[in-house]
Amino acid sequence: MATKNPRTMRRIRHVRVRRKLQGTADRPRLAVFRSLQHMYAQVIDDGSGHTLVAASSKDVAAAEGEKPLSKIDYASRVGALIAARAIEHGIKAVVFDRGGFLYHGRVKALAEEARKGGLDF
Repeated sequence: MATKNPRTMRRIRHVRVRRKLQGTADRPRLAVFRSLQHMYAQVIDDGSGHTLVAASSKDVAAAEGEKPLSKIDYASRVGALIAARAIEHGIKAVVFDRGGFLYHGRVKALAEEARKGGLDF
């Protein structure tokens, strides 16, 4: 069997995590994706298959207009932004889907800021 690259291993972890998680209308799924440069977060109702709220570091960078921040700072601001947008839409409780990424660094920063912003998971 050939060795697996990190992208394949992340997809395997993501499938394993998604087997256990299901977003509902009462408690939608907060899905996180981490690319090399940006962070993306979506609140998804898996029952209807719709994205209810979304935020990314591109939104934060366009709104800031200041000197570039570190990736962790952008991730934490995305967490605060997704929490604010979810609260506006009446969403208080979510299920956290780390997308196969390890829970540290940017993913952890986003999750902690979302919790501080008022989301319960």
